Amino acid sequence: MKSDGEIMEILAAYDLTGSLRATAELTGCSHHTFARHVAARDAGRPIGEPPARGRVTDAFLPKIEEWIEASKGRIRADKAHEKLLALGYAGSERSTRRAIAQVKAAWRLGHVRVHRPWITEPGMWLQYDFGDGPRIDGVKTILFVAWLAFSRFRIVIPLRDRTAPSVFAALDRCFRILGGAPTYVLTDNEKTVTTAHVAGVPVRNQQTLDFARQYGVTVLTCQPADPATKGGVEASVKLAKADLVPKDTNLRGDYASFGELEAACEAFMDEVNNREHRATRRKPATVLAEEQPRLHRIPDTAHTVAFGLSRSVPENTPMVTFENAQYSVPAHLLGARVFVRAHGTGPDEQVIIVHHGAAGPVEVARHDRARPGSPAINDEHFPGTRTRIPGDYAVKARNAGEAEFLAIGEGARTWLLEAAAAGTPRMNVKMTEAVTLAKIAGSERVDRALGTAAFHGRFAHQDLASILNTNVRRTTTHAADETRSLTQGTSAWAAMGAGPSTASKEQNR
Repeated sequence: MKSDGEIMEILAAYDLTGSLRATAELTGCSHHTFARHVAARDAGRPIGEPPARGRVTDAFLPKIEEWIEASKGRIRADKAHEKLLALGYAGSERSTRRAIAQVKAAWRLGHVRVHRPWITEPGMWLQYDFGDGPRIDGVKTILFVAWLAFSRFRIVIPLRDRTAPSVFAALDRCFRILGGAPTYVLTDNEKTVTTAHVAGVPVRNQQTLDFARQYGVTVLTCQPADPATKGGVEASVKLAKADLVPKDTNLRGDYASFGELEAACEAFMDEVNNREHRATRRKPATVLAEEQPRLHRIPDTAHTVAFGLSRSVPENTPMVTFENAQYSVPAHLLGARVFVRAHGTGPDEQVIIVHHGAAGPVEVARHDRARPGSPAINDEHFPGTRTRIPGDYAVKARNAGEAEFLAIGEGARTWLLEAAAAGTPRMNVKMTEAVTLAKIAGSERVDRALGTAAFHGRFAHQDLASILNTNVRRTTTHAADETRSLTQGTSAWAAMGAGPSTASKEQNR
């Protein structure tokens, strides 16, 4: 087989002589070889390409094309070979596979989607989507990814779930990070945005419309199963997952807490938004500063849907129920309406409660995640209340006699509790007797005697009077010091052996 250089020399010799035999004599080759290359050049075929030969599958190409068109290019070569054998095909399966591959390639070229470059305007489009985040303590997380089309500014926010409160809270945070809201927000057809499709037209979720009205944006959705509609955010999701989700490719370790994941997302945003973008050759953060004047202002307060699920506080207990568990709120919110949502995941998961009043939204409580049957309670939410314990009775007078008895003092209250626990009979009579003694001996002495009786369990008749009389007796005591001694003196012995005194004599007279 001649090389390209030799073929060019042959053609040059033919152009010089104009004769095949003369060219053969000049080059020393067969004139049939020259004739073939000259005919190929005159026919416009590539120089040195062998002439096309027929294949065993040529007779069946129309049928193969029909099968590929019917299957949308998905038919397998082995199944096509079985069908060809039934039609009298005598070729090998290798020939069939080669023919199927060529026809499929031609079919794809005829059905490929042609993408026209999207030229965006500043302040017009924001796209958002979700990606599977890392697991924290076995709990799955969600990565909320937003992409501002003109500046290519990326925002990544970790979420616990994809419910409406979490999504709208993330969108509110996006608008505040960007410094305003765009005209359009584009996303997928999720239940938080689209409830159904009627004749191919999406039916919007009413909560989404309320949210969009609050921020002055228009929420649009792409065609179902058509990720190319929002290719910018799809690429951002892929980039965020490749960097933030622990994999062998990034050697990132597992996250110990949800706060650690939030910090990693902040670092990722700072990195990608402050490096040159390959399409614009500018930093997204720099372009965002130029785009911000085209974004419209957002309300100072977030929409209530972003605060969580609505809950009514009962009128007799400041507790609300959220996901089968109970959480306390301040007592002044009895009968009010609050919003509850979860934040974070794993050991750092918290339940946040917000009240939207005249002064705007205010966070009124934050609890760790509680379990069903074990409510999360803050004692400050229950002012002026005490925990009622069985056996810890509140002593309260119900008539004038009981009031007079309890007015004696704390000893009287103690006596009442202990006497009742001991099953003392005729307690009212004994209480009346204590009131009478208090009027005679004084309330302080009687109160002390009642305390002593309660301590020693003496609740019989006349026990109180006996204790009171015992406390009245006084015993003379003598104390010794440096000038006095307790030793008995001898002054009494002086009169021993002496006569009667003068006074005694006069009395005898």
